Amino acid sequence: MEKWVVAAKKADFQGISNRFGVDPVIARLIRNREQITDEEIDTYLHGKLRNLHPWKALKGIDELLNILIEKIQQKKKIRIIGDYDIDGVCSTYILFQGLKKANALADVDIPDRMKDGYGISKELIERAYEKEIDTIITCDNGISAIEQIAYAKEKNMTVLVTDHHEIPYEEKEDGSIERFLPNADAIVNPKQEGCAYPFKEICGAMVAFKVVWGLFEKRNISLSEIEELIPIAAIATVGDVMDLVDENRVLVKEGLKRIQNTNNEGLKALIRVNNLENREITAYHIGFVLGPCINASGRLSTAKRALELLLSKDTKEASVLAEDLKELNDSRKDMTVKGVERAVEIIENTELKNDRVLVVYLPECHESLAGIIAGRIRERYTKPVFVLTKGEEGVKGSGRSIEAYHMFQEMVKCRELLTKFGGHPMAAGLSMEEENIEKFRRKLNENCTLTEEDMVEKIVIDVPMPMSYVTIPLIRQLGQLEPFGKGNTKPIFAQKDIRFSNCKVFGKNRNVVKMKAQDSFGFGAECIWFGDGDEFLERLKEKDVWDVIYYPSVNSFQGRESIEMIIQNIR
Repeated sequence: MEKWVVAAKKADFQGISNRFGVDPVIARLIRNREQITDEEIDTYLHGKLRNLHPWKALKGIDELLNILIEKIQQKKKIRIIGDYDIDGVCSTYILFQGLKKANALADVDIPDRMKDGYGISKELIERAYEKEIDTIITCDNGISAIEQIAYAKEKNMTVLVTDHHEIPYEEKEDGSIERFLPNADAIVNPKQEGCAYPFKEICGAMVAFKVVWGLFEKRNISLSEIEELIPIAAIATVGDVMDLVDENRVLVKEGLKRIQNTNNEGLKALIRVNNLENREITAYHIGFVLGPCINASGRLSTAKRALELLLSKDTKEASVLAEDLKELNDSRKDMTVKGVERAVEIIENTELKNDRVLVVYLPECHESLAGIIAGRIRERYTKPVFVLTKGEEGVKGSGRSIEAYHMFQEMVKCRELLTKFGGHPMAAGLSMEEENIEKFRRKLNENCTLTEEDMVEKIVIDVPMPMSYVTIPLIRQLGQLEPFGKGNTKPIFAQKDIRFSNCKVFGKNRNVVKMKAQDSFGFGAECIWFGDGDEFLERLKEKDVWDVIYYPSVNSFQGRESIEMIIQNIR
């Protein structure tokens, strides 16, 4: 069930149109994306690298850089400890490249998802200690590693934390909040208390990028050296599903401009094996084609393979590694389909279907797929979902949430049932003993305050707009709003009273429908639908006239351009 609502933001749309030379429809779309002042609108439309927030605004960064520079000058061994997901791999790459250019004695270690678990651990610290590492610098992890960092400090190691995750906290009986930070020598995390950084929702790779930027400035290294890191930080930003607003949007926009001409052999090979050469690469390609290949390495093998790909200088070696990652991702897709089918079967045939928060235990599922499966189940039921799997040491899992449910805060209320947890409002990771699964499920649902309305998928229509208004110049202007993604969604247009005719199904999987749409004024438009073609045709038999959600596109064929409406939903 869906609820269609029209965005009702108010502004002087004609004024915005005149000042910025855009169609009034574009002005409305900009306002719907919360760009209000002329400065915000200008940055949204024309933002450049100069619009990135200064690295100096991050609390603790001066202290961290001063320690780092001292260690470099003293020729101390430095080890970067990253994480096994796309953000962790990209963060590790960025820090490693930056430290190498600053002549540091640096190496890297990334935890194995199955053997080591998430982030810095006592095992990784032991490995570093045995190699006489003086300084550990974390990226995309470390903020919740209180015991682990205390262990490293007992061994007289210097520990520097760069992270972006939520700060661990505990709610006391009087309602006050106590936050916990590890006893590191320096911490850089925009979410820590007292940090004046103007935009908190950056990924670990962006934090690492700012650290390298600061390091280069302090060491008088040309900032042109940082150029090659921009596409990698952009890949992490999209892959870690950050909101594409503020400086994230600027970074991704700039990264996408550079990605097709990158000098990185590994990235070139990944683009090549996915048949994206000589094509405009968008945020979609990062989120659904390139990014999953990098993530698949840490899910089903070791993330070190993805890092090897990015570090590769040899074209042949890079091609082999890229092919391996693509094959791993193809396997991951098959395993995900089976996991989703099993989860739906459990929900539909048990009392779980009545829960407002779904906790699904899939003991046979590969633990690395829990988050993807949770995301698919959330899409199906519009409920917060935890998918749990059986690990070597107890139960591990991932959660994916809906807007009305702050997953991290709800997990804090159940912390006594968990051995480890962390995350964000919309996503989380956790570990627990098997006997606590049912208690965890019950407590989450007892605490849950979600209403029926919260669990109805809401589709916000940007502009009710007749298809007759669409022109090729308008579609070109829509391109100024890219990159699209979380926080900057592709615009949604709608029109009432549409009749469809001349419907034809195409594709070997019968998953494309081409048809003609006609409105109540007799205007006709060519349309296309992507999905189960036969199911769509069956649905069209229900009635003659439909309300339609669509997005306009330009179809180029044999040098001729025509307008084609992509039908996204009907009712």
